[in-house]
Amino acid sequence: MEYWYVINVKPHKERQVADYLREHKIAVYLPLIHVNPVNRRSSKERPLFPNYLFAKADLEAVGIAAVQWAPGAKRLVEFGGYPATIPDSFIFDLKRRVEKIRAAGGLAFASLAPGDRVKITSGPFAGYEAVFDARLDGKERVRVLLELLEKHQRRPRGMLAVELNVGAVQKVKPRR
Repeated sequence: MEYWYVINVKPHKERQVADYLREHKIAVYLPLIHVNPVNRRSSKERPLFPNYLFAKADLEAVGIAAVQWAPGAKRLVEFGGYPATIPDSFIFDLKRRVEKIRAAGGLAFASLAPGDRVKITSGPFAGYEAVFDARLDGKERVRVLLELLEKHQRRPRGMLAVELNVGAVQKVKPRR
């Protein structure tokens, strides 16, 4: 009988393992979400669950080794020494949720944490750097802190809290 299983994979090997399993006629679900990476050359889609993917197989027919030892895989997730099975309804609900996330434009907040430096990319403060403070209630709103400088002395004078659409900020790489 076919069941959904969770496979723990090596870092950044989700797609490799998924492709390998598909080549071997095993159904795979790898939920990907849209992100706004700092590096423009980085992938714009990343796994919703890094280092994990779902595979549907009849382990008695294909053998546990075919799934567990796929190149890039680490192990099947187990409970009590047995591979954990996932109900079809969970996968169905997960697919619906991922579609809602995609329809909303992705998880804009996935890479932002309080204290991160961001660059404001649109609006009246476009071009300024700020510090990410918090995600606000409501859709896609954030609060950032702008450093106010003394006009001629370039010393910090204070911070100004500004509320923006999350699409108007982009994470900045740390300075070295």
